[in-house]
Amino acid sequence: FPGDFSCMVEVQRAIPILAKAYGDSMHKILHVGPDTCSVVSKLLKEKETKAWGFEPYDIEDADRNCKALVKKGIVRVADIKFPLPYRPKSFSLVIVSDALEYLSPRYLNKTLPDLARVSIDGLMIFTGSPGHRKAKVSESKYGRVAKMRSSSWWVRYFVQTSLEENEATIKKFEHAATKMSYVSKCQNFHLMPFH
Repeated sequence: FPGDFSCMVEVQRAIPILAKAYGDSMHKILHVGPDTCSVVSKLLKEKETKAWGFEPYDIEDADRNCKALVKKGIVRVADIKFPLPYRPKSFSLVIVSDALEYLSPRYLNKTLPDLARVSIDGLMIFTGSPGHRKAKVSESKYGRVAKMRSSSWWVRYFVQTSLEENEATIKKFEHAATKMSYVSKCQNFHLMPFH
């Protein structure tokens, strides 16, 4: 389908830009979202980077590599509507893609602060925009339709939930993206962690 997309692919494309924007924060990363195994596998190839994944959906059709990551405890499979099984400040950076669009505001109110809680240096969100369509597969796979929210909706939401955008990181990310001719097909938000 034209217009179908996945932000998970954008995360993989953005890794060199993330490295420039986040620097030393790229050493201990948690990726949250569908197909986290491929994101984690790519992150683990980066120098001096440890990565973990949190897969919010069933992975029965996962490949051998993904099943091995789950067996080693690098990737966990669990619903993100419930508290994350990590201590506060467990990861230098938390990256979320293709996951928040499926949460109602009620669950978003619990999940987003919880993601910020486990981060030391920040939380990066890759999310779809209104007008983007998720691939048909995802609708049936996740059992609900993605809610594409506008950037103004997200900004208001961050203010209401006391989450602050990280202006310094936004500038670094935009600068690196321009230098590397990277244009994201997803909305990107860089949030401060909770201190």
